[in-house]
Amino acid sequence: MKLFVYHTPELTPTTHVPDCAIVIDVLRATTTIATALDAGAEAVQAFSNIEQLLQVSEQWPSDKRLRAGERGGAQVAGCDMGNSPLDCTPEKVKGRRLFISTTNGTRALQRVQEAPLVLATALVNRQATVQYLLAQQPETIWLVGSGWEGTYSLEDTVCAGAIAYSLVEQTSYSEEELSGNDEVVGALSLYHRWQNQLLEMFHQASHGKRLLRLDGHADLKYCAQTDVLNVLPIQQEPGVLVKG
Repeated sequence: MKLFVYHTPELTPTTHVPDCAIVIDVLRATTTIATALDAGAEAVQAFSNIEQLLQVSEQWPSDKRLRAGERGGAQVAGCDMGNSPLDCTPEKVKGRRLFISTTNGTRALQRVQEAPLVLATALVNRQATVQYLLAQQPETIWLVGSGWEGTYSLEDTVCAGAIAYSLVEQTSYSEEELSGNDEVVGALSLYHRWQNQLLEMFHQASHGKRLLRLDGHADLKYCAQTDVLNVLPIQQEPGVLVKG
């Protein structure tokens, strides 16, 4: 088992795919996707383009769909909700398909959708991801951060480090044996530094500050939790994730 961390979709290789690709957008797309599936959503269908989301979702009965659109941290007009996981209550999402398009996370999903195994992970479902990897034992694993409009994000990297750390703790692999590139070492170091102060780190992160300006403190607090959901979003077909 070999891990590779790529901080953004733009930094992810285009010439080949891994055995398993794990998309991370802690603030907030993959946190929202995991929460929606845990709350009973039928599936989550991701789009990089809002217009395409509206067109495809229009083919679904209104009582069976929920449109989630976010740009710049704010809700997109014409959508039922933005990108807050706190909106994904069982009363709202159960039995419905969530059609979602966000600034960064859905682009990352599209970037690796050709991999044979695609997972969506955040801190809230870190351990569910690790348990799946231990059971499946994929040879090469890409941890793909979503970043912010092509730039590095602390919160995605610390989540990649949390996954790598848990794999080291639960296997006979050393950090050196698991690390396929320098970014894995950096992610592990970041997690070692902040593992007990994740919310404080989010307050220092550029996207965390952006969400705070949008009154998103409750979202940050929720997204900073580790291992609170036993759910794993798995790609069933390109762009469509179901509960694993």
